[in-house]
Amino acid sequence: MKTMGMMMGVVLLIAGAAVHGAITHRWGSLSTTASRATALHNYTLRLPEFQSEEIPSEIEVKEKSSVTCKRYVSTLQGVGGVVSVTTGPAGAVSTHTPDVCYPSSGYKTVVPPSRETLDLPDGRVVSYYVAEFEKKSATQSDRHRVRWAWATATSTSWNAPDNPRFDYFREPELYKIYVVTPAVAPENGQKPEDSPKVREFVQEAFSQYSTILADR
Repeated sequence: MKTMGMMMGVVLLIAGAAVHGAITHRWGSLSTTASRATALHNYTLRLPEFQSEEIPSEIEVKEKSSVTCKRYVSTLQGVGGVVSVTTGPAGAVSTHTPDVCYPSSGYKTVVPPSRETLDLPDGRVVSYYVAEFEKKSATQSDRHRVRWAWATATSTSWNAPDNPRFDYFREPELYKIYVVTPAVAPENGQKPEDSPKVREFVQEAFSQYSTILADR
């Protein structure tokens, strides 16, 4: 009876591993979309007046995932932002969103996530989640407005579904983009709008990275 119980336990463990492997695509190959993932990681935004540099990522990297972060600063106006791209198995990339990772890094969620859409110059439309996070110390306040969205191997733009983990369950590989810009705390209850330069940066980021998707 003990032997039978041990055998049943092994069967259940193997079955559980198989299910988890199917969810995360651990057993699958990502080579079929490697060129698109490589293009996303290698791409640098083409923005007049902006200088760029690759910076270390603070995003948790899960199994078979890769992350690239690039910071952009306007040489004339001093404004800028960060674009990060994560690629890998859907089970890993669909989770650990900014509303999870920012609070775990000491930030407070000051504006909860909401979904917005953005019309691109070529007629496409992207949707993304946006939230604001703030970390205060005795001498300074660090506040970020973070936008994030996903794309699949067949996508031509970025999207923010209701339940990315469920919606992308069967995808062999998934891509996630963060577009991060500085944010200013509200005054007199009024939420400050992004400056024209920041809005231009955000639109160019989603537009140019959507073009990378469409070209592959």
